[in-house]
Amino acid sequence: LVWVLVLSLAWLGPALGGEEEDGEVVAEEEEEDEVLSDELGEEDGVLVLHEHNFARALSEHQLLLVEFYAPWCGHCQRLAPAFAQAAAVLRDESSPARLGKVDATAQTALANEFGITSYPTLKLFRNGNRTHPLAYTGRMDAKGIVRWMQRRAGPSATLLQDASTAAAFVSSQDLVVVGFFKDLESEAAQVFYEVAGEVVDMPFGVAEAAEVFEAYELSADTVCLFKKFDEGRTDFPVDPVRGLDAAELTQLLRVQRLELVLEFTNETSDQIFGANIPHHMLLFLNKSSSAQLELRDGFRAAAGTFRGKVLFVVVDVAGYGADVLSFFGLTPADAPTMRLVKMDNNRKYQMDQDVFSDTAIRTFVQAVLDGKVKPRLLSAEPPEDWDTRPVKILVGKTFEQVAYDETKNVFVKFYAPWCSHCQAMAAAWEELGERYKDHEDIVIAELDATANELENITISGFPTLHYFPAGPGRKMVEYKSARDVETFSKFLENGGTLPEEPPAVSEVPPAPGPGTPTHARVAP
Repeated sequence: LVWVLVLSLAWLGPALGGEEEDGEVVAEEEEEDEVLSDELGEEDGVLVLHEHNFARALSEHQLLLVEFYAPWCGHCQRLAPAFAQAAAVLRDESSPARLGKVDATAQTALANEFGITSYPTLKLFRNGNRTHPLAYTGRMDAKGIVRWMQRRAGPSATLLQDASTAAAFVSSQDLVVVGFFKDLESEAAQVFYEVAGEVVDMPFGVAEAAEVFEAYELSADTVCLFKKFDEGRTDFPVDPVRGLDAAELTQLLRVQRLELVLEFTNETSDQIFGANIPHHMLLFLNKSSSAQLELRDGFRAAAGTFRGKVLFVVVDVAGYGADVLSFFGLTPADAPTMRLVKMDNNRKYQMDQDVFSDTAIRTFVQAVLDGKVKPRLLSAEPPEDWDTRPVKILVGKTFEQVAYDETKNVFVKFYAPWCSHCQAMAAAWEELGERYKDHEDIVIAELDATANELENITISGFPTLHYFPAGPGRKMVEYKSARDVETFSKFLENGGTLPEEPPAVSEVPPAPGPGTPTHARVAP
């Protein structure tokens, strides 16, 4: 999602990707002549694995988390220090869990065996089982890796044997989950343990003693979320017929664990984007203004109506949120103002009301959910010479007239300024523009998709290339072939078609998983 990506860039800096210098590749080639044994070597406390020692590693380690990486992958390089730090923490705890790594570009047999299609990919191997590794689902940092492995090395939930133990557990942290089950061997209890193993950023407890049920005024199996904010406790009764559904319970916990209104900060960003809530309602204000701070009361009053459907977030335009203002086409002087973002397609909706009462906010949000409000689309201003260059510079407000000109065949590159793959193909695109600048019916163009939005086209990866053929019908063909001038030309000369070819590598914004970095795709 683009707003996730832009916000991520605010604290992560420009996205990295692409290949490194050839020196690393040469070094790998020189090492190919080494005779590999089944000895288990280490680098920074991480096991170095290959096809000759992989089986031994599985047999000697009950829990083995393996990173499949590529030496040139920027995301792998950034993960390496955290991975080594996590390995050290687990070793110091005398944990049965170990970490290992496989260079998937050199160990192609292992990469093929485990279906590695992107870097980095992490898989957990249990008890020597080679056929059914578990995909890693935690955060890509040292703390997240350690927590995820600890949950798998020990019990996922603490047994609360009596009321006093339960009370101490509930008060121990700001947020805890307790499953009350009259039979800890029941199917519902097993689902609870499964969820506890996955949701590693909250402590889980479990109780079956009658006195604990009585202490919390429960008579049937129930999952309770205890929190030291908002309403204090949220109960999820177990349906006696349906039981517990792991995905449903996980999502309920992720939603209900959040404060009703969150301020966008470095500490809350993972919660905001990891909650998987489809709409975000944003209040942009300047916290140094007492008058603007008072708007939070009406904002909070409206939030409860849409819990689980819309996440309400306050953005300080003079603080941490300043770096994302340009993404919304805002400046600090525009505060206070509100925007609702649909996270699936990045459409943004502006609340035009002058009065930000809770009633006005509810009315606006409901109107957007009902499809009664049109999105507000960003557009940069076109350069004065935008249509005289070999490559035409399109913006949101000029796109329609150029791309859907029925007398022209228009080839458009949608790019992001920070995208390394876009930068790598920039020269080829300019050369293509020079080659076709005198063709009356062919237009080569480009559009910065981070500064311009289109009503019916959503760009999810960079670069994306679309061909708009001449004629009626507003047709669009996505180009997925090699990114060189000759192949581009062949595509244009053949009227927007080419024999089927493998897609090239794209840089794609991260999924809204918590803390997960962008993966580098592996071209088939």
